[in-house]
Amino acid sequence: QVQLVESGGGLVQPGGSLRLSCTASGSPFNIYGMNWYRQAPGKQSELVAAVSNVGSTKYVDSVKGRFTISRDNAKNTVYLQMNSLKPEDTAVYYCNAHIFNLDYWGQGTQVTVSS
Repeated sequence: QVQLVESGGGLVQPGGSLRLSCTASGSPFNIYGMNWYRQAPGKQSELVAAVSNVGSTKYVDSVKGRFTISRDNAKNTVYLQMNSLKPEDTAVYYCNAHIFNLDYWGQGTQVTVSS
């Protein structure tokens, strides 16, 4: 069992930056693949960025070059650095821990990009 707590969301102007954090507890962190999903109003959830347990990363095309996912296993934390934010990045962002057929989710953090 893994508990995930996100932080770092908020309101930012277009072109600004935010860093999301997700801290895990309750189970060894370094065995999980860690992901950030987002869901905008009226849209389906999408996988934004992923980092494997060995550190390989992947991104949805719309955020490549702007977002960076990283993990610090010593701190049981995964980060999502978001730069050059656009209004279309507005969504609730969810942290996910995945291993085999198990998925654990955080409560979500709101990111709003607006002038």
